Amino acid sequence: MAAGRTEIRCLFSAETIAKRVQELAIEITTAYANQPPPLLIGALKGSWIFMADLVRQIKLPICCDFVKLSSYGAGSTTTGQIKMQLDMTLPTKGQHLLIVEDIIDTGLSTDWLIRHLRGKQPASVRVCALLDKPSRRRVPVTIDYLGFTIPDHFIVGYGIDWAEQHRELPYIGYIAEGDAPHGK
Repeated sequence: MAAGRTEIRCLFSAETIAKRVQELAIEITTAYANQPPPLLIGALKGSWIFMADLVRQIKLPICCDFVKLSSYGAGSTTTGQIKMQLDMTLPTKGQHLLIVEDIIDTGLSTDWLIRHLRGKQPASVRVCALLDKPSRRRVPVTIDYLGFTIPDHFIVGYGIDWAEQHRELPYIGYIAEGDAPHGK
């Protein structure tokens, strides 16, 4: 590793991710086949690449909206205080809602979002997460559709960043031990 460069090790290749996203899309398409399709709600910023790939694979006429929550401030560890920076614009009452998350680690943001959305009187709220890091969980979260369970590494790539860097990586990697901050 060169001085000043961060070493990123591959955890899941682009091909492995594409295969799992296709499998998740089949699960979701099957689950909603005999009911109104869900409104997908992407949790920005990290989920947008995953959500775009997922939407293209789901074989239902779905709508999409986005929310943006913050609990990290300027650092790489959660403050525990959830702030809504962007709320949905589409109506949710009576709708089946499917939250699309990039990664669930402490569960604080996802739990807050689930409770927030339930207050809007939807028909249902479910969660689809690309990554689950249960070793860091502070509050329980039910993940209805899960891509991968991962160890306690700081993850980047496929839309997930470290200080707004590395989102463009086509794979999911982790920051090498000596370079890693705490958090995602």
